[in-house]
Amino acid sequence: MIVVGLLSGTSMDGLDAAVAEIEIADGVVRLTPLGAHPTPWSPRLRDRLLAVLPPGRTTVAEVCALDTLVGQAAAAAADAALNALGRPGDLVSWLGQTVFHWVRDGEALGSLQLGQPAWIAERTGVAVVSDLRSTDIAAGGHGAPLASTLDALWLAGPRRRAALNLGGIANITVVGRPGEPVVSFDTGPGNCLLDVLATRTVTGPGAGPATGPGTDGDAPGYDVDGALAAAGTVDPALLAELLAEKYYAAEPPKSTGRELFTADYLDSAVDSALIAARERGHGTRRAPNPTAPDIAATLVALTARTVADACARYGVTEVVGSGGGMHNPVLVGALRAALGPVPLRRSDELGLPVDAKEAYLTALLGALSWHGVPGVLPGATGSRVPRVLGRFSPGHRPLRLPDPAGPVHTLQITR
Repeated sequence: MIVVGLLSGTSMDGLDAAVAEIEIADGVVRLTPLGAHPTPWSPRLRDRLLAVLPPGRTTVAEVCALDTLVGQAAAAAADAALNALGRPGDLVSWLGQTVFHWVRDGEALGSLQLGQPAWIAERTGVAVVSDLRSTDIAAGGHGAPLASTLDALWLAGPRRRAALNLGGIANITVVGRPGEPVVSFDTGPGNCLLDVLATRTVTGPGAGPATGPGTDGDAPGYDVDGALAAAGTVDPALLAELLAEKYYAAEPPKSTGRELFTADYLDSAVDSALIAARERGHGTRRAPNPTAPDIAATLVALTARTVADACARYGVTEVVGSGGGMHNPVLVGALRAALGPVPLRRSDELGLPVDAKEAYLTALLGALSWHGVPGVLPGATGSRVPRVLGRFSPGHRPLRLPDPAGPVHTLQITR
């Protein structure tokens, strides 16, 4: 079948669509990538999406409007991807735009994704599977990260490897031999706090902060090529303050998001680090405020340290990286240094593009649901039982699902 995988990640930089031909037979999933199509959000829509994130306040009217606007944008992206392919599709798998992930005392209670799937079904005429996280949460899981099924089918082997996604939030899946338990969890911030800083920085390294998202129309919203971080040095007091976050010591399964790692969170950490520095011996002399480049360098060190610590805990011997953070040479360099002898490879080397791996994951999850196969391995996200994920919206034809395909044990990426 031809499946479009479609999502917008926690970086909120735009929609990622990936088209795949997927075949499931005799326990083997064969996935052939047919093309990836990133579509940036319009600046106005991105600003509106960022504005509803905590600690921002919003209205039901704005949530309703964004649900429609995101759905319409997703419909256009899916339609464009199918038109570029020149072949009709069978299914669109839509992960949505997460605007709130509700975790309390280590338990996931809900997760809200915007982007009404009816717009996709109407525009493309193709059935849509959406709301993939809620089923897992209802079954006792975290609904995130959902990469564990693809990673386990893809990377299982004699060595213990970790699949790493460096999105707005970083997550890993630890995979060993076939049949061994899979561990998958969010390690902490990937790019989200760096994005906050880059959005605030008006003209580049050394510049002062602006007043918030959208202040400067020329601000790219992320640290291009790691230039900001490369111009700074790690602030030990700030790094210690950031590493004191209790999330890192929590046992998996666990998940987090921009509900915790907000702009206010970063500001509070900077303020606390300044106070601590003064109390440790500056006396009456005022401790210097860290510059934007110094904060960026410290945030890079935070991501590298928390990812490397998580990998070391599980005896990982190789890391396969994907996501936008893999384009930041400063972050990749810091991560390689933190990992030490453990090699970091790009997912491209194993057949899945760095920028589109999550979109192909979404396509795979949709195909599994279509064939009645659970989309989360037992225990990977904390769910009590494996469940078929999501809900279906019919396209222009009657919805007829095939007989369940049975368990799958291998993923083959073909050309």
